[in-house]
Amino acid sequence: MDIAHPSSNDPHADQPVMQAGAALEQASAAMVMLHGRGARASDILALSSELSRPEFSYLAPVAAGNTWYPFSFLEPTRRNEPWLSSALAAVDRVIRHVETTGIAAEKIILLGFSQGACLALEYAARNARRFGGLVGLSGGLIGTEDELHPHPGSLDETPIFLGCSQVDPHIPAVRVQQSAQILTQMGGDVTARLYPLLGHEVNQDEIDFVRKMMENLEDRYKNT
Repeated sequence: MDIAHPSSNDPHADQPVMQAGAALEQASAAMVMLHGRGARASDILALSSELSRPEFSYLAPVAAGNTWYPFSFLEPTRRNEPWLSSALAAVDRVIRHVETTGIAAEKIILLGFSQGACLALEYAARNARRFGGLVGLSGGLIGTEDELHPHPGSLDETPIFLGCSQVDPHIPAVRVQQSAQILTQMGGDVTARLYPLLGHEVNQDEIDFVRKMMENLEDRYKNT
């Protein structure tokens, strides 16, 4: 497999971040969107038009070589280093940048699809606090079963949505269920839905759920 910058300890350093929706300075909330393996930031960013919340600022960091880490998310985490740590750091840079513009973590929704979903869930678990929301579309927490465990800190009732096919060829349903359990143990307000006969894709029910999550976030902080 061709991995970008294989000799670098930080392959995702200095990668660009694409943006859509409202400018951060005018936005009422933000969504950080993480694309899947082999996809582009523009692909996940296109979902913003279906979410129909123009008051949000949407930011999508670009993975080096269109891949956040080289091997399956079910492999031991050490096999995906240093790419995994670099990917987590890239997400953290975007979150911190959003916060510097005055949008607190409580108003930031972190959303990912496929490999990006795995990265989003793993980032939130390792950096537990109250986020505006957490969405994993066809993904789960990263690592072997022996590595799955609650991390220190609390998600403090962060609204969390996990959606996936029951027969996804890349994401075992049991890993979605395990991830839901761990994120619940960490204080997340988790909704998990497994869809029969769905492919490795995003469906309308998931879009509707995320749109409602965004609406609830707006209502919660309307006067703050």
